[in-house]
Amino acid sequence: MSIMPSSRFEPMTLGQQVLAVGLMILIVVASNVMVQYPINDWLTWGAVSYPIAFLVADVLNRRFGPKSARQVAYFGFIAALLISVFVASPRIALASGSAFLVAQLCDIYIFDRLRHRSWWQAPFVGGIAGATLDTFVFFSVAFAGTDMPWQTLLLGDLAVKLSLNTFMLAPFRALMWNIAKPSNPQ
Repeated sequence: MSIMPSSRFEPMTLGQQVLAVGLMILIVVASNVMVQYPINDWLTWGAVSYPIAFLVADVLNRRFGPKSARQVAYFGFIAALLISVFVASPRIALASGSAFLVAQLCDIYIFDRLRHRSWWQAPFVGGIAGATLDTFVFFSVAFAGTDMPWQTLLLGDLAVKLSLNTFMLAPFRALMWNIAKPSNPQ
């Protein structure tokens, strides 16, 4: 079954859907494993991998529209949550799933509202809002009440995610000219 966006966007093929959902699952599950291995008291490995999820959502949103991007986020959320329960703790899986879904929907909404402005504004502002929301929800649910120095990890991870959000503008721009460009321009 193809995800059918609104009429102004082209529909995703089954292969594109499978690839997009697979990428989301891979990013979220890998990040859930990596977040369990802090680099120091200020940073986890998950901060390095997770911002790629926003890049994927933004490219999908640009090409296929917000409806398709949301549906990929929903499918990715369900599958990644189920897999993450087995590769991470149930608490991390729940925290990650909640943070992922809220942050992705926020990013998709903001991106769609800013899509007609300068090319960089939608992914930049949406990414900042999504990364901030994701980080606060994830760390407070996953590690509050534990021995983990979660407040400092939250600050360190957020700083890295916000920096990577800025650096992700270059690949986003490159992908706009290739993947994000509709095959049937209207």
